[in-house]
Amino acid sequence: MQNHFPLWKNILVLVVFIIGTLYALPNLYGDDPSVQVSPVRESKLDQAQADKIEAQIKAAGVTAKAFELKDSHILARFNNTDDQLKIADLLRDGLGNDFTVALNLAPTTPPWLQAINAKAMYLGLDLRGGVHFLLEVDMDAAVKQAEERYTDDVRLGLRNEKIRYQSVAKDSGFIKVTLNSVDDKAALMALLAKDFRNLDITEPEAAEQVWLKLSEKEVRETKKFAVAQNMTTLRNRVNELGVAEPVIQQQGENRIVVQLPGVQDTTRAKEILGTTATLEYRLADTEHDVQNAVAGRVPPGSRLYYDKNGSPILLDRRVIVTGDQIVDASSGMDQDGRPSVSITLNG
Repeated sequence: MQNHFPLWKNILVLVVFIIGTLYALPNLYGDDPSVQVSPVRESKLDQAQADKIEAQIKAAGVTAKAFELKDSHILARFNNTDDQLKIADLLRDGLGNDFTVALNLAPTTPPWLQAINAKAMYLGLDLRGGVHFLLEVDMDAAVKQAEERYTDDVRLGLRNEKIRYQSVAKDSGFIKVTLNSVDDKAALMALLAKDFRNLDITEPEAAEQVWLKLSEKEVRETKKFAVAQNMTTLRNRVNELGVAEPVIQQQGENRIVVQLPGVQDTTRAKEILGTTATLEYRLADTEHDVQNAVAGRVPPGSRLYYDKNGSPILLDRRVIVTGDQIVDASSGMDQDGRPSVSITLNG
């Protein structure tokens, strides 16, 4: 049959076919049962620790198909799931709580295909299996925490403005302010108009009282921030599992869907996602030599930590701010054009 199409069209079809075939090749390669080890908080995972873990695997009589340390994570591939499960149990007992040991399926795509960003088609839970979580954010607790924060802020504002009051208490969704005298009511209203525009004001029959309530806009913003904060936390924890294509998305007003294709250890995934996180701020200890601390001579009143790159940092033992004192956070650039994070504390 004679080809009536121009040469350039034939070449275009051939090029598209070759490129399509090339990027479809990763689907022909399977997955290796693997064990991933990740450091937790201030724990350090360096080459020495990796060599120690590799020696433990060999001592157990198991031959790893591949063993690599990359980006402070260890990935050990095995020929079968029996070896995978055996080593996972061994490492969990040996490493304790300083490291996260997770089961996963690692793709066997060759490096030359990875270099051109060729990946296997996303199969999802239906075709590949894995874990599906539906998490519900406690909105009532978030609103309650906001009410408690505003209660403390109102009390502090009254003291700063030297407005005399009998009590400031949270009751039935209201922040009830009772003044010593009706004469101070004008000063209270001025304070509320200046610093507490997110609160709705109600004046009950008692002239010396003012009831405050979170506005609808503030309630919505509080709930929105609570969901966003939880989604960020979940993304960080999913990274510990090493899942290639996780799905983390909001469902409705107060629910979050988490899908982890390929994850085999359901119990471990639930444990990692459900762990209570602790955020602490400490002052940097610049008076002492960090190298002396690395050598084992940590000064009194200080603690030695390591950042994500393994660099040692000397911090003060005293905690100046904890996570429950943070009410908002946003990323941006500082005055020098460097990335920064701005946080808002509860007073």
